[in-house]
Amino acid sequence: MTTLAEFSIDSHQLLDEHGQPTQETWPAFANDVEQLRHLYRLMMLNRLVDKKAVALQRTGKMGTYPSSFGQEAIATGIAFAMQEEDVFVPFYRDYAAMLHRGMRIEEIYSYWGGDERGSCFVNNPRDFPFSVPIASQLLHATGVATAFKLRQQPHVVVATCGDGGTSEGDFYEALNVAGTWQLPIVFVVNNNQWAISVPLSKQTQCQTLAQKAIAAGFSGVQVDGCDVIAMQMITEQAVTRARSGQGPTLIEAVCYRLCDHTTADDATRYQPSIEVEAAMAKEPIRRLRTYLTQQGAWDDQQEQALSQDIEQQITQAVDNYTHQARQPLTAMFDYLYAELPHSLIAQREQVA
Repeated sequence: MTTLAEFSIDSHQLLDEHGQPTQETWPAFANDVEQLRHLYRLMMLNRLVDKKAVALQRTGKMGTYPSSFGQEAIATGIAFAMQEEDVFVPFYRDYAAMLHRGMRIEEIYSYWGGDERGSCFVNNPRDFPFSVPIASQLLHATGVATAFKLRQQPHVVVATCGDGGTSEGDFYEALNVAGTWQLPIVFVVNNNQWAISVPLSKQTQCQTLAQKAIAAGFSGVQVDGCDVIAMQMITEQAVTRARSGQGPTLIEAVCYRLCDHTTADDATRYQPSIEVEAAMAKEPIRRLRTYLTQQGAWDDQQEQALSQDIEQQITQAVDNYTHQARQPLTAMFDYLYAELPHSLIAQREQVA
């Protein structure tokens, strides 16, 4: 017998659920207290924007909304690992990264309020809008990465999906072409344990989702998705490899969805309460706040000031969202094609 291939998957954690370092050596950015405060502020912005969005939906001021409660560290780590010229191709829980990269709060609310102008980012038109279809955005991301490679541009694409996305054919197709062509792309899987009501155990028999990269010819790595420091470190490493021509990486960020799948869902019908309680104790914001507080770098006064500042931003954003001029019915035809196909021209004229 001859062994043709063997592989292993590394798992990374730097800050445990009690807010304690798990190793003596940290990445350089984690020794900068102000940088850790930036990470904390962005996660808090994500959470409070998220909370308001749910409230807007519950009061009939917005459509169905997917929360990111408990998953803020993933998008935050991604945000600080990317450069401005890179391109972010998100799925629908990546608010922190999108806000950090210039998306306005009211654009989030507009999109989920059914206004396609929310997908036209005033401050960062390079990044892609939310993708609701599952995993199809990963193929779009490989197209962008191919363009970067052909043009010999030193840019990287970071594309995300949920654990459910890894069960889709588009996921495997994207990984295959990325590995074959050695594209400058990083795939990040938000493994929050649930694809709507389907647990991970009913999706795959793989020990990890990270190992799915091996069949595509590149490396996969697992990270504690509630540890924002580890999340930034691992994403930075993957982005650096991609930028230097060393090809793609798959990052599996393990966390837990502490919310309904969307506001149209009731997760209490299928998530075991004891499991949710255990996951709540590991959530990312409390974890980093504990560490900062123990280092004398955060206190109640700073927490109150931050909350007040974010609330003011949100109040202004809600006002901008609720008072923007309504679009005409013909707008439903105006945001998909550069030139309308003949079959839609007649329909648009009829609506007009």
